Amino acid sequence: MAVRFGRCVVTLMVVLACAVGAVAPAGAAPGTDPAALVADLVAADRALRTPSSPEQVLSAAARRQQVAYRTLGAHPEWDSIARPQVPPALLAVYDRNIDARRQLMALTDPKSSLPAWRVVPPVPANELVASYRASEAASGVPWNYLAAINFVETGFGRINGVSDDAAQGPMQFLPSTFAAYGNGGDINSPRDSIMAAGRLLAANGFATNPDKAIWGYNHSDHYVRAVNDYAAVIGGDPAGFAGYYRWDTYYRTTAGDLLLPIGYVSTSRIPVAEYLATHPQ
Repeated sequence: MAVRFGRCVVTLMVVLACAVGAVAPAGAAPGTDPAALVADLVAADRALRTPSSPEQVLSAAARRQQVAYRTLGAHPEWDSIARPQVPPALLAVYDRNIDARRQLMALTDPKSSLPAWRVVPPVPANELVASYRASEAASGVPWNYLAAINFVETGFGRINGVSDDAAQGPMQFLPSTFAAYGNGGDINSPRDSIMAAGRLLAANGFATNPDKAIWGYNHSDHYVRAVNDYAAVIGGDPAGFAGYYRWDTYYRTTAGDLLLPIGYVSTSRIPVAEYLATHPQ
């Protein structure tokens, strides 16, 4: 559980926040034309709905989708131009993604240094879904909410790091909380941590008040809204989870939104200027 406003610190919510000002992520489509961004988003979404395509095509489409949502989310002043360009069939998904991006942006300020993380490949998607489903069966917490929390906290386990308050593992548990809900498992195990998250949310009353239970996981109304947005997309859109699973890891900094590729590793915080000197974006 990454943010507790006084009890824990931000982890992936920093990563998921959009770029500073008008600085777009690396590889973005021309960032001054919202209509062009929407057109690129629609094309990427269409590609992701053809799961038989080669993985290279699907990965490229997911990156374009991610860049478009990040850039559009950072510019609410473009809404009157961008939103009318979205096809009706995609509009509900679009609104959820834009709202989630803005909720996460509201949680954090840009940082002047990069985190002490390792960015690693996530475990296979089918293994994650099997763990979400097992947790749902045991706890009653719908799988899409567990997936949304896993996505927001660590990008489905891509981020391997410990928060300043010692939250850790794919679902970002404090060790004391995991001891209460982990049933003797491994805090760094995707399956064990997902099972523990289901138990915690159930104990927090998810069955009768999902928002309160999610707020108990992370004390922020912005967090609750973002999780609800992503859970709605994952649960209601067949292409939702597959697209998010392929998204990259970005970190919001004073120099803009920086890509932290798989293989990024640091044991201490790195000044942004120092990182950019050897890793231009």
